[in-house]
Amino acid sequence: MSTSPEYATFHFHALHHADQPLLLPNAWDVISAVALAKAGYAAVGTTSLGVAAAHGYPDGRALAEARDATVALALRLNGRLTCPYTVDVEGGFGGDPGQVGDLAAELAEAGAAGLNLEDGLPGGEGLQDVERQAESISAVKERAPGLYLNARIDTHWLADSPPPLSVTLARAEAYLAAGADGIFVPGVVADEEISALVAGVPAPLNILFTPGRHTLSRLAELGVRRISTGSLLFRTALQATLTAADAIRTGGQPTEASGAGGEVLGYEEVQRLVTEEE
Repeated sequence: MSTSPEYATFHFHALHHADQPLLLPNAWDVISAVALAKAGYAAVGTTSLGVAAAHGYPDGRALAEARDATVALALRLNGRLTCPYTVDVEGGFGGDPGQVGDLAAELAEAGAAGLNLEDGLPGGEGLQDVERQAESISAVKERAPGLYLNARIDTHWLADSPPPLSVTLARAEAYLAAGADGIFVPGVVADEEISALVAGVPAPLNILFTPGRHTLSRLAELGVRRISTGSLLFRTALQATLTAADAIRTGGQPTEASGAGGEVLGYEEVQRLVTEEE
């Protein structure tokens, strides 16, 4: 950005308290981030699935290679965007609280305005211990106090039978006490559950946009302060690539394959693509 990193961080915090919720599109490389920034979005995030998969790695496995790719992207974005950017760091890539704090310091030095830290264990093996996750959050705020720390709670993410909202709210309380600036609960789609979270979380609530279930106007009415696209844009781009290639193969034109309203590759399908043997 042309402004100072300190201003970018201040501005990013303020966007979570504006009159309208922050719509945060998630990029997976420099060009997607630059394109989104130039399209006028107030801020840009990264998607851990998109970054990992674009480098040939699965998401959510705490891989050192995914960590390196994430930090490298953050460094390349420094000075390239006209808006603040925040970085998805999975659960800290398997590091202990001190290592997660070191990662936060690296990202702050790279120019990031925030980070997204999840409490799901690598490989979908349940949830991190609340106290351990709170220690990581405290370490982030100690090493990089200016970063906007979005604490992701995975109680409802890829869960067939999520626990009561009281469990989610208890985690939110512990994470905010440890220094988190906002709470992110992906996988929640019902209006009544979102309303309960808004009422029970005394900080900006982040919801993952779900096509066919959410609209920006309705989420705003419910009091959501940040709306993320997650890996949706990356998966949509990948599907559009396949659709355009198929159109050419069958004698058509790629412009006929807009993909608008069509299918989008699923998260698990992308994971399969990057993990299956050649």
